[in-house]
Amino acid sequence: QVQLVESGGGLVQPGGSLRLSCAASGSNLSIYSMGWYRQGPGKEREWVGTITSGGRTTAGDSVQGRVTISRDNAKNTVYLQMNSLKQEDTAVYYCQVRIFYGLGLKDYWGQGTQVTVSS
Repeated sequence: QVQLVESGGGLVQPGGSLRLSCAASGSNLSIYSMGWYRQGPGKEREWVGTITSGGRTTAGDSVQGRVTISRDNAKNTVYLQMNSLKQEDTAVYYCQVRIFYGLGLKDYWGQGTQVTVSS
């Protein structure tokens, strides 16, 4: 079983910055990748970005150039640094961890943390 604990959400003004973190814990954790999704009000869940165990990062078009995804492998923690925030970034942000599971992969999700961008 894998537990994910997210933190760092809150209220931020347009143009501001925010850093989210997600710590994964569990026995014999073998992580393939860690990443972030978000779901805004009335919208479908949207992929934000991912970082692999090797450190390769990818990000969605809507946040490209405004986010930095990093990872502390020793702590099994992934970070999402968001800059130049816009009102449309308002959403619940979910951490996703993909682990090696048998011959395949398995996803786990955090509980979500609210980010509100408003003046």
